[in-house]
Amino acid sequence: MSPAQPRPAETGETAAARPNVVVVVLALGGIVVSLMQTLVIPIVPELPHLLHAPASDAAWAVTATLLAAAVATPVMGRLGDMYGKRLILLASLAMLVIGSVTAALSDSLAPMIVGRALQGLASGVIPLGISIMRDELPAERLGSATALMSASLGVGGALGLPAAALIADHFSWHMLFWTSAGLGVVAAVLVLLLVPESAVRTGGRFDLPGALGMAAGLVCLLLAISKGADWGWGSGTTLGLFAAAVVTLLAWGRYELGAKQPLVDLRTTARRQVLVTNLASVAFGFSMFAMSLVLPQLLQLPRATGYGLGKSLLDAGLVMAPTGLVMMAMAPVSAVISRKWGPKVTLMCGAVIVAAGYGLSVVMMDAVWKLLVASCVIGAGIGFAYGAMPALIMGAVDPSETAAANSLNTLMRSIGTSTASAVAGVILAQMTTSFGTVRLPSENGFKVVMAIGSGAALLALLVAAFIPRRTAPLPAGAAAGPAGPAAEVSARGTTGRV
Repeated sequence: MSPAQPRPAETGETAAARPNVVVVVLALGGIVVSLMQTLVIPIVPELPHLLHAPASDAAWAVTATLLAAAVATPVMGRLGDMYGKRLILLASLAMLVIGSVTAALSDSLAPMIVGRALQGLASGVIPLGISIMRDELPAERLGSATALMSASLGVGGALGLPAAALIADHFSWHMLFWTSAGLGVVAAVLVLLLVPESAVRTGGRFDLPGALGMAAGLVCLLLAISKGADWGWGSGTTLGLFAAAVVTLLAWGRYELGAKQPLVDLRTTARRQVLVTNLASVAFGFSMFAMSLVLPQLLQLPRATGYGLGKSLLDAGLVMAPTGLVMMAMAPVSAVISRKWGPKVTLMCGAVIVAAGYGLSVVMMDAVWKLLVASCVIGAGIGFAYGAMPALIMGAVDPSETAAANSLNTLMRSIGTSTASAVAGVILAQMTTSFGTVRLPSENGFKVVMAIGSGAALLALLVAAFIPRRTAPLPAGAAAGPAGPAAEVSARGTTGRV
């Protein structure tokens, strides 16, 4: 792997001269891409009718996005490190637009699945944006900017639900995808005009066998997790996919260790700071998504159940929207704490706050305002944690590996959210109560999911305790600066320990 190329001298045309513009544009791109998580939620019950397909087949409109995102995120990160982060970010946004137009023009299942898969391929925008910030922003702006970019994953998801519900209620369902395409075009144009290309690259050849092996292993793993409840957790298909995932990923790991230019540098990934942060990210991904699964259902169940609040999907979305705004507001606070005490402390604080938020939700389920308060507390904790993760990752890797390392961290969060969906689905399907002739998730079922969400946050706290910690706080702007040499980054991120 060739060393990172030096950055050009700062001029009026570089990002450092206009950091606010670059941060806003990249964060907007992240929010637009994260909207894909909630885009189809308002029409999921109607998809079989809209696409003239059985419900089990129509569910692939959701699953396809998940699988494509899992494969694309690390691949796009590696391509960004090799050929230019802005170039690959623009390519990702182009796939979002093409996928949105394909879905908007579809009236059957096959083109919808193709469109949703293309939308999923745009998921690398957030880690690529974080990496561009590291390369181009002044060091004193980096912490808050990367925290905001990282939080955009949750912000878009929270704001997307009420927006999608509003569009679905008043327009044709096709308008959801036309709106997505329009937002993608706007984001791409702004990136093209206002975000410079980074000069920090690795070059080299793309590891195609490594990409194919990783894709096969991840598809098997996530397909088993996401469809296991439908197929049966003990079915031959589900168990076969889990077994195939283990065998494939082990073989892939052995190949990557011997490759001269691997897709994922497993030796870097195995560094204590990177490895432990990624493990904590899985737990945080689980915690973030658990509330997204429980809250809308509780709000929409009939009041006659005794615990449902009888709200519409739009109302549920409006209740969830402040969570995303809280996550965004916590970005600068997260950066301040990380600058003073280190991102490890910020991550652990986030875990405590999330666990407390879920604890509140267990005893505050009987009113909309109570659920709103609990969800905002959880959002604040997630904002802390998501702001700290990029700082921890970038503090332990060479600048030329930033995009690939951040992409892998984003993938770890995705595995956590997929697992949360599967676990919550099983619990809510098993713990039910009769409402007339219909079986609905019981109140205790929701409480169990929330308790597990709190437990996942506490697990993240325990895991984060093993992250190496600096012996003294870094001065403002010193952490992971864009021009800092790799040796300095390594010394700060991996050798300073208590």
